[in-house]
Amino acid sequence: MSAPQGVRQRQPNNAGGGGGSMKKRPDTNGNVTDAVMNGNVNEAVDQMKQVGKEAVQKDWDYKLAVTLITILAFITRFWGISHPNQVVFDEVHFGKFASYYLQRTYFFDVHPPFGKLLFAFAGWLVGYDGAFLFENIGDSYITNKVPYVAYRSMPALMGSLTVTTVFWIMWESGYSLPACIVAASIVLFDNAHIGQTRLILLDATLVLFMALSVLSYIRFYKLRHEPFCRKWWKWLLLTGISMSCVISTKYVGAFTFFSIGVPVIIDLWDLLDINRKQGPLSLPDFGKHLGARIIGLIVVPFMMYLFWFQVHFAILSRSGPGDDFMTPEFQETLSDNLMTQQAVGIDYFDNIAMRHKETKVYLHSHVDLYPLRYDDGRISSQGQQITGYPHNDTNNLWQIIPAAPMEGLGHPVKNGDIVRFRHLVTDAWLLTHDVASPSMPTNQEFTAVKVDDADGTRYNDTLFEIRIENGKPGQNFKTMSSHFKLVHQPTKVALWTHHTIAPLPDWGYKQAEINGNKNLLQSSNIWYVEEVPGLAPDSPRLVKEEKKTKTMPFLKKYFELQRAMFFHNNALTSSHPYASFPIQWPFLLRGVSFWTENDTRQQIYFLGNPVGWWFASSILAVFAGILLADQVSVRRGVDALDTRFFFLLWAAHYLPFFIMGRQLFLHHYLPAHLASALVSGAVIEFVFNIEAPELASLTEAQLGEAKKGSMKTQAQQPQGGDLVRKPIRERIAGQSLLATWAASGVVVAVLMWGFWFFAPLTYGKPGLSVEQVNARKWLNYDLHFAK
Repeated sequence: MSAPQGVRQRQPNNAGGGGGSMKKRPDTNGNVTDAVMNGNVNEAVDQMKQVGKEAVQKDWDYKLAVTLITILAFITRFWGISHPNQVVFDEVHFGKFASYYLQRTYFFDVHPPFGKLLFAFAGWLVGYDGAFLFENIGDSYITNKVPYVAYRSMPALMGSLTVTTVFWIMWESGYSLPACIVAASIVLFDNAHIGQTRLILLDATLVLFMALSVLSYIRFYKLRHEPFCRKWWKWLLLTGISMSCVISTKYVGAFTFFSIGVPVIIDLWDLLDINRKQGPLSLPDFGKHLGARIIGLIVVPFMMYLFWFQVHFAILSRSGPGDDFMTPEFQETLSDNLMTQQAVGIDYFDNIAMRHKETKVYLHSHVDLYPLRYDDGRISSQGQQITGYPHNDTNNLWQIIPAAPMEGLGHPVKNGDIVRFRHLVTDAWLLTHDVASPSMPTNQEFTAVKVDDADGTRYNDTLFEIRIENGKPGQNFKTMSSHFKLVHQPTKVALWTHHTIAPLPDWGYKQAEINGNKNLLQSSNIWYVEEVPGLAPDSPRLVKEEKKTKTMPFLKKYFELQRAMFFHNNALTSSHPYASFPIQWPFLLRGVSFWTENDTRQQIYFLGNPVGWWFASSILAVFAGILLADQVSVRRGVDALDTRFFFLLWAAHYLPFFIMGRQLFLHHYLPAHLASALVSGAVIEFVFNIEAPELASLTEAQLGEAKKGSMKTQAQQPQGGDLVRKPIRERIAGQSLLATWAASGVVVAVLMWGFWFFAPLTYGKPGLSVEQVNARKWLNYDLHFAK
């Protein structure tokens, strides 16, 4: 992989003068290449510095273009940002999380805290107290006095700077001004990027820092001949910090780590080469390079990642809706925690209701029996049904009985005790045995039997062990605070259910299936006792002592939260009316309805600019063809494979979604779309960067001589030939520049039209007539008000 880092290694021969040059960046392949090939690294560095100084003076057109593009980015992102003044789509989540931060109330989310903390910071800056909890789409911000414009301005600012960063990436990579403009315009005039960055959503943060990671690494790589200087360290650390912000916003930021990690590994591998042009590195020097990259790209990012979780825990000190996702030990670190306040000790012969921690169903039974045969032909025990029921009911009550005879009352149940359970309503005893469950042949059936069998031949099958999670031996068993696993003594299976199991058929009243799980380590085996009904009001067990909040080591809290986040993130597999598959994203086959208002016929429909998305997708296909024609591209004087870093960036942010089982939406493609914009700008330049055959052959001949170490001096070059070639070079380069500008102008003009045409769906105004809505249903987009 040549030039994996994205900095162009072979540029067109610009010896014909600046007037007809495709590039505004000065050519660095002349004296710099000569110096490097001759082993004069210091001279090459001096030449590069001189080139940099000249670039500052000559790049006025780049600076003017990036200024105009940045202004347009701010206009498109901030225009009408106060509309609608209602909660839109996923603002119900991330606005709510900001309010929880401001109220210091503990909540749970599958995403890391950085992006949500930024929203909370925006609310804190304007003095908001977080009183509004963003409960429903369509709730009024004005009525509830929410500073929603301040919230929305945060992602709008980031979205605007993302456009600037895209231009800067292309500029720093050495591409021509038309290529920079095309790449930036694909993002600038994209309705999806605009729509997603005008609302209280996380994607603006994710995409900006993904782009900054790429930019920082390119700047770092360009300083490879000046290792360990101040700027080298600065851009290395900025690369790591930017990547840390990406993965601290959403875990898909791992794709950015992969995208940067591949060229870093290749670069390190090249540094090991004993035949490298700059001379071999000693192993201690290589160790310094390796250590610097480990510190800058692994250690610093990870420490920053941990820092945001420390801030998260420090702010969220009060009990809240996220308590249920955490262990009792964690919950005891939160003030005002109901679990610790309402916990009641459980005694033998108490009647209790057991509830599954994840699905919230109660352990339930009734008089109905399992059918003789299941739908797949397997035979059941025809025993009494044990199910999971979501509502409080007398059929959820079980009396906890000691395994050994015990006289009198008031004996507390403890961790590790062997117990039995009697179902109060049916007077049957809970058991499990070596019979397959209704839907899972690998798991055991749970059932209940009458007292004669339970006290006779089936006695051992009714024995269960109470295993409190993280409990100490002999610890008292309590309601709410004792999360436990109920393990069957003879067969060592745990009482289990899961939200992925289909409900029982009609014979089981569509209730949840309960069965025995052989994998005791799964967190889905955990239950808790919700209450002990019937306690006398003067019972000493109801007397509560004032409890102080406890402390818990940071890393222990962090790892517990990480496990919960990954588990629930993977559990997001349920269907959604606007979910889509990765194969649909590059072709923009469908979008997402964000918000509607019937009276004005206004709607916000999350949809990219079809022109830009189809153009970028077709360019990706063109680039694949360029890869196959690499030798042809080299003879044209441009190394097309320099764009492979951008292509890797696209693939790394797109292809992994094909193996994910969770819910997926169009916004997951935005980072990959940004990478496709970079590829598009580069390929536009390659396609229209036409060199005359005479010039290409001259360049190859000169390169061949350089490799042999027999470069001729300027005095030895044929003067007449140079006089002939110079006008040809200027004429061809001028034609190439004109063609590139013409093609770029057409692309940008069509992008602007596509943006303008779909703008009413992006900004939510003005309302459209039936005819106007139907005119925008290009691929059967499920738009509202089409009738």
